[in-house]
Amino acid sequence: METVAILLRPTAMKRSTRTGLFGAAGYLVLGLIYTQSLLAQPAPLTFEVASLKPSTSGFNGVRGGCRGIDSRPKPEELSGTPLGRCRITDGRLSHLIGIAWDLRSLEYLKGGPDWMMTGAERFNVEAKAEDPTKATEQQLLEMLQALLIERFHMKLHHESQELPGFTLVVAKNGPKLTASKSDKMSTSFGGPLKVKPIPGEPISLTARKHSMRSLAEMLGRIGQGPVVDNTGLTGDYDFELSWDETAGPSLFTALQEQLGLRLV
Repeated sequence: METVAILLRPTAMKRSTRTGLFGAAGYLVLGLIYTQSLLAQPAPLTFEVASLKPSTSGFNGVRGGCRGIDSRPKPEELSGTPLGRCRITDGRLSHLIGIAWDLRSLEYLKGGPDWMMTGAERFNVEAKAEDPTKATEQQLLEMLQALLIERFHMKLHHESQELPGFTLVVAKNGPKLTASKSDKMSTSFGGPLKVKPIPGEPISLTARKHSMRSLAEMLGRIGQGPVVDNTGLTGDYDFELSWDETAGPSLFTALQEQLGLRLV
C-alpha cells in the first residue's frame, strides 16, 4: 500500500492578504527528497485556468472532483462538474490532497500541520484543462496535484507500507443484487445531503448504478481499511444496505444477508 507523506512546517504557515491563501515560508529537509527526484522528469501538466480560494459557505462537507473523458458516471456530488474540469467545494487541504492523489482513505496521509487535517480552513477549486474534450481523469488529477504543490508550496514523497485489509467476494449462496436501471450513479446515507455515514449511528445506504469496485472503495473509505473487489461481478447494480454496529446487524452480517457478499 502506497502512502503520501506531506511535509509542511506549521510554524511557517502564513496567510497572504492579497490572495487569501496559505503559503509556506520554509520546509522540512526531508521534503527535498521529492524535489530532487523530479529533476529529470518532464514538466507537470497544468490547467489552462484555475481558481483556488477559501470557502465562505460554512458547509462542512467536501463535494466534487475531476471529470475527464474516461470518467465513469459519478455520484450526485460530481454531477455538476463539466467535462475537462475539476470542481471541488468546501474541502480541507487534506480532502484536496486525497482527491488529487486518489487516496482511498485520509489515514494514508501523513505529516503536515493540524489545520490541514482538522482545521476550519476549507477551500473551493474551479479549474479547466486547455482542451476539455481530450483531458482524461488521470491527467486532470495530475494537474490538480501540480496546482496544490504550487499554491501551498508542498514538499512530499511516497512511502510503501503494509496494511491489513479485506477482499470483497461473493458469498456461498451467490449475490443478491439487481442490475441497475438508473441513469446515473448516486449514493445516499439517509438523505440527499448525507454523502457519508455518521460513526456510531445506524447506517442506511442507498446506492444506484454502482459497480462492485466502487462498493469496495466505499467500504474502505468508511473505515474497514483497504478493500479490494474480487467478486468477479462486472455490472452496475442498484442496492440498499443497512447495518448498526451497536444493535446489529453488523456490516459483515448485513453484506452477507442483504447483498450476498462477504468481506474476507
